[in-house]
Amino acid sequence: MTRHAIVAGGGIGGLTAAAALHRNGWTVTLYERAASLDPVGSALAIGPNGLRALDTLGAGDAVRDLAAFQGSGGLRRAGGAWLSRTSAEAAAARYGDPVLVLKRSTLVGILADRLPPGTVHLGVTVTSVAPDGTVTTPAGTEHADLVVAADGIASPTRAALFPGHPGTRYSGLTAWRFLTTAGPAGTGPSETWGRGLVFGVMPMAGGVIYCYATAPAPENTREAGTEHAALRRLFGTWHDPIPALLSAATGGPVLRNDIAFMDHPLPAYHRGRVALLGDAAHPMTPNLGQGACQALEDAVVLAHEVTAGGGLPAYTAARRPRTTEVMQRSHRIGRLTALNGHATVAARDAALWLSGRLGPTALLRQADSLYRWRPPLPDAPHAGRAS
Repeated sequence: MTRHAIVAGGGIGGLTAAAALHRNGWTVTLYERAASLDPVGSALAIGPNGLRALDTLGAGDAVRDLAAFQGSGGLRRAGGAWLSRTSAEAAAARYGDPVLVLKRSTLVGILADRLPPGTVHLGVTVTSVAPDGTVTTPAGTEHADLVVAADGIASPTRAALFPGHPGTRYSGLTAWRFLTTAGPAGTGPSETWGRGLVFGVMPMAGGVIYCYATAPAPENTREAGTEHAALRRLFGTWHDPIPALLSAATGGPVLRNDIAFMDHPLPAYHRGRVALLGDAAHPMTPNLGQGACQALEDAVVLAHEVTAGGGLPAYTAARRPRTTEVMQRSHRIGRLTALNGHATVAARDAALWLSGRLGPTALLRQADSLYRWRPPLPDAPHAGRAS
């Protein structure tokens, strides 16, 4: 008998879970409260581990075809000096793929195309989820063999399943993101660290450049004027091409959000028939660029375990240790970027510079545990692992 899954949330994790379950023979219903799948966000990074997860859906090559090959880049000081360097070619040689950057909307479209008509129900809010698989929407209640809660960083399902857990907290950093098509020719990828400030530049396909920035700020505050003005004040004197990119972005949308994360991991990623996935399970800071990738991994491992017989306990066992380590490591890097004392920043930069002198693969080697992950095979007794 065909099993039925309900997915709450139409973001990257929810769509991937729906596609993976459908591919494994499940009937899937996905509820998304928004009126469309047009996502909030500008761009995202997909590392080799995320591409392997997409390969299990037959979607990896579609991303490779539409994303930009990054070329040479690395980590810089605010004045422009390189602290460490690497390249997409080195990453591809080490892991089989480089890190690719693409519009979030592009990935949403690729995933949605892998679902049969009638799977996605827009404008429907899941108002409650019970451990026995009962889901309530404004239309009533229904029961599923599996419920996937991919309802985001403020997940109401997480709060309901684990009411004693403290949830997320503010990291102390706020973030900006924007896209521009008017950057200087030959702009390469880089991330620049200053005193408590970060600015990232990531070229994409079609001449688009994705920029992001972080800075310390009180929670839930906004400065007078535009976000463009705030960015120019903070980063306008930094190295080229940052000033030109800021000028080119004037008039276009700039997204801003405070960065929250989970200080204490959940005791499990499931309860009863309900599985938590992505930001609902393990919200993390963006410093490793792994938020989307870990959601992709979650989705394909979940689909494997509930189909192959391991069930939700096996899903928790496979995903909780890995995502906890990624979540905590990303937060540690975020704390490094937030240093603003002269002595502490000088010591941090000196350590990064010395590490960079070890060669072009020094920066990459630190990513081995992230990028060497492999998805579970259809007949494997247990789920994804790093090789």
